[in-house]
Amino acid sequence: MVLIAEPEPLDVVIRLIGPPSIERNGQAGRGPRGRKAWALLAYVFLAEREVSRQQLAELLFADADDPFGALRWSLSELRRALGASDALRGNPISSVIAGAAFDLDVLSSSVVDRSGLLQMSGEFLEGVHVDGCAAFESWLIVERCRVAAAIEARLREAALDLLADGRAPEAVEFASRLVARNRFDEGSHELLVRCLAASGGQAAALQQIAVAEDVLRRELGVTPSPALRAAARPQVVRDAVSVGGSAEVLGLLEAGRAALLAGAADAGVDCLQRAVDTSSEDVDAALRGRALVALGSALVHSVRGRDGEGSAVLHDAVRVAAMSQERRSLATACRELGFVEVQAGRLSTASDWLVRAAQHADDDVSMAAILGVHGMSASDSGDYPRAIDMLQRSIVAAVRCGDRRQQAWSLSILGRAHLLRDERSQAAVALDASIELVHEERWLAFLPWPQALRAELDLREGGLRSDVGGIEQAWTLACQLGDPCWEAMTARMLGMVSARNGDRSRAATWLEEALRRCGSVTDQYQWVRAAVLDSMIHLASDIGDHDRAAELLETFTTLAARCEMSEMLVYGHLHRARLGDTDAVEAGRLLAHDIDNPALHRALNEVQIGISR
Repeated sequence: MVLIAEPEPLDVVIRLIGPPSIERNGQAGRGPRGRKAWALLAYVFLAEREVSRQQLAELLFADADDPFGALRWSLSELRRALGASDALRGNPISSVIAGAAFDLDVLSSSVVDRSGLLQMSGEFLEGVHVDGCAAFESWLIVERCRVAAAIEARLREAALDLLADGRAPEAVEFASRLVARNRFDEGSHELLVRCLAASGGQAAALQQIAVAEDVLRRELGVTPSPALRAAARPQVVRDAVSVGGSAEVLGLLEAGRAALLAGAADAGVDCLQRAVDTSSEDVDAALRGRALVALGSALVHSVRGRDGEGSAVLHDAVRVAAMSQERRSLATACRELGFVEVQAGRLSTASDWLVRAAQHADDDVSMAAILGVHGMSASDSGDYPRAIDMLQRSIVAAVRCGDRRQQAWSLSILGRAHLLRDERSQAAVALDASIELVHEERWLAFLPWPQALRAELDLREGGLRSDVGGIEQAWTLACQLGDPCWEAMTARMLGMVSARNGDRSRAATWLEEALRRCGSVTDQYQWVRAAVLDSMIHLASDIGDHDRAAELLETFTTLAARCEMSEMLVYGHLHRARLGDTDAVEAGRLLAHDIDNPALHRALNEVQIGISR
């Protein structure tokens, strides 16, 4: 549940979403002259680090007779338009503008201004194009995708928050805006259907299902998942049972957990749903919060394609746990919501939930899990120092409290981080330890993940040229488990092995299968999808199918930008360079500046050398 506040009035509001503009005291003001002024302001404001005058001159004014003079003139124009004579000075340029706020601030603040969110329409720097500045244009394309995804994430959170608070009609407004911004996302339609049904608009919910089904079939050629229609089901809450009371709720909770551990997901979810329906926050709010957390977690982890429903339940769990001051339930619900956001590639909102989870965690069990998801998120974004630190701390906490499954989970993500940095010995230690723990715990439902990562390490070491038995077994197990993420990872590895063995036709078949598997549910892990696309682009380039490579690259770049996967974006630029775009390496270096990955920078240098030859 996000914090809400009324925004304080400001002298100047700078709007960069939609056609850029400057407002003074609510009135539109005169903007700066010069076609590059808005580009300059946006870049200085959004840059992750302070930017020097030389960098800005090279980025935006390299074609001018006097690049530094053109930069000074544009900065002066911005100061005039802003009415801030002390702003945008120094070297590096200061991004602080006293008395002014950006509309983009709504997206980065943990205190959400809902009215400001609803005012956002259009794309970032709409109508702004800067010819002759390839690196900036690449940056702008990425930022437009990233900002669009951030707006959608905030709209989604606001709708879920209002829904949990019993304000379904208001939630409909945010969910409707979400669908309007991304009508090809089934999860957005599902949320709108859920909000309409909760507000009593059953006919409107069914109509929205029909609209969604037609759009998805016509535009994407896909059949919506059962979760879309399930969202319209009226939520029947049974009266609290008078006989047994809390004891019955506890019994249903235990039965549900036992069924989940035995692999009976449907039976487990049914028991947990009955525990929620039987509980009452008026009688025992803490117990109801526990039931909601258990059900939400089960929907997220045990039943594929129901993350949307699980998120709605977990938002309700946050509300009830906060009301009852049940810290452990609150920490768990926030962590699970953070996990959902990480899987979906909404890393900024994930961070908000995980920070809140840590504030309420009071033992090693909770902190080990929270740190593990934090590390997963940081690794997905390419922030390796933070990822490795978080994961190591998670492992230490898991060892301390004896949570061997959490230890295995965090070791696998740590192994992946070392693998992506090409630190093979460290990757081997972490992945082997993870696999050993998984076997000892008989946690077969998790085994394909570390096995696929270990197989990729073996491939880099020159193994798996003919002996693919281990990864084939992992593929078979993934299929038996019915987990699209594990299926995609193991199919990807079988494709990579086939390519290494020279069977490119078989490699293409396996990689296409991997892409199909990871897209078979709406709640896919976006990092896995990006990894599959990356392998497919490599293969298409290697066999000379540049049209297919370019088509895949467009999808890959958009995905990486929307999901804040900075490192994947750099690899996208490297693919562009290999396909003949000589400006792509410079754009890649710009994005890679703050990514601490020797393997990535080595790849940049190798591609640069190849182009210079």
